[in-house]
Amino acid sequence: MKSFLVFALLSIGISLACSASKSASSQAPANGNAQTQPTAQPASVSQQEREPCTLKLAGAPAIDGLRIGMTPDEVLALFPGSKDDPEVRADVSRAPDKFGRSTIVLKPITDEAKARFVGVSQVSLTLLDGHASSFTVSYNGPAWPHVDQFVEKFVKGKNLPPVDQWEPDASIGHQLKALKCTDFEVRVFAGGPGGSLNYVGVKDLIADQKVKDRRAKARAAATPTPK
Repeated sequence: MKSFLVFALLSIGISLACSASKSASSQAPANGNAQTQPTAQPASVSQQEREPCTLKLAGAPAIDGLRIGMTPDEVLALFPGSKDDPEVRADVSRAPDKFGRSTIVLKPITDEAKARFVGVSQVSLTLLDGHASSFTVSYNGPAWPHVDQFVEKFVKGKNLPPVDQWEPDASIGHQLKALKCTDFEVRVFAGGPGGSLNYVGVKDLIADQKVKDRRAKARAAATPTPK
């Protein structure tokens, strides 16, 4: 009887020892893995937040005297000799389209005009109801490694936000940047061989909305009313 009790107690002890050994061995890898897990790092914000541009139309930039709201005569006065150009005369005499828009393309052809518009190849002007609603000034160069350098030069001496407040284009951000203010928008592009496609465009957003409203009204008038 004593032998049987001794054998039973011995068996129970061996069983408990084996269970403890298995438990310890199963926990060791888990603890080891937990210690080697990398600690998550918070994401860093690299892009500076841009402040909204609240400038009104009066704050739209002028380029060599050219500005939003000018009449054709005021614009032509900036380009001496342009009234003698047959193409310019045709543009000026052409009737506006049904939305009140017309266009004029000007080039500095005289020495006086070239002295004013240094490096400018041409100016494309859109008028709405007889006043400049947008214009694009195209340049012969120079070649800029990044549009930021072009923007920095353009904003110098103007009441415009610095280059870091301009929005880059999603596809060609190194070549095109835009500044959208309350009443106007400015776009600056740097590109082409030797900078031959460089341009600065200024648009009156109030006039642009007028055209959109007129188009919508025309579409509504052309749509038959259901009976």
